[in-house]
Amino acid sequence: MARRAFTITAAALTATTALLLTGCGGDESPDDIKGAESGSPSPSASAPATAAPGAKRPEITLPSSFRLAFQDWKSDKSEEQAVLNHGKEELRSGYAAIIDNDLDSEALVFYHTTSGLSQAQQWIKTYTDKNLTVIGDLPVYDPEVVLGSGGGNAVLNYCTDESKASTKNLKTGEVQGNPPGTDPEVFYSVSMTKNEQGVWQTVSVRSERGGCQR
Repeated sequence: MARRAFTITAAALTATTALLLTGCGGDESPDDIKGAESGSPSPSASAPATAAPGAKRPEITLPSSFRLAFQDWKSDKSEEQAVLNHGKEELRSGYAAIIDNDLDSEALVFYHTTSGLSQAQQWIKTYTDKNLTVIGDLPVYDPEVVLGSGGGNAVLNYCTDESKASTKNLKTGEVQGNPPGTDPEVFYSVSMTKNEQGVWQTVSVRSERGGCQR
């Protein structure tokens, strides 16, 4: 299961993906990111995530029942690594918000622009409004960072494999995964901008199911 294309029910999978993303497919140039002007930090995002050593980040805790496995999430270029680090924490913050039923968590605000936060909250509500949480294993792999020419924008592409992830209804206990025949691999393209404090925040996310080759 993946980020903005997480399975809710067998019937709702495709509709959820279309509803929560700004569009599907294709790479985006980091120099053409719209909404980056919304990247100024909010009051709860006062601490930079990559500034001086020991800079305080919001703490994100995921239970053992849901595991995000980031594979080869490294770069030998420091700025690319910063994008990877913040993209990783943004993804973790979204799933933590689903599990904790907290649409206004400090971490969620910290790693999103205003427009990015609104999109993330819409995605989270498709779970929390239905009393759903997430369980299982979700590998996150093949990361690629494309930095903009000005150094303030970037696009982070990666893939996920939803084969071993599911949703669980907190009231009924019912567990559901992807419907039979659904491609479990999803390609994501995340538009990001660096705010004045050096935090790479998510502006928007797009996805394409079946867009990965593994």
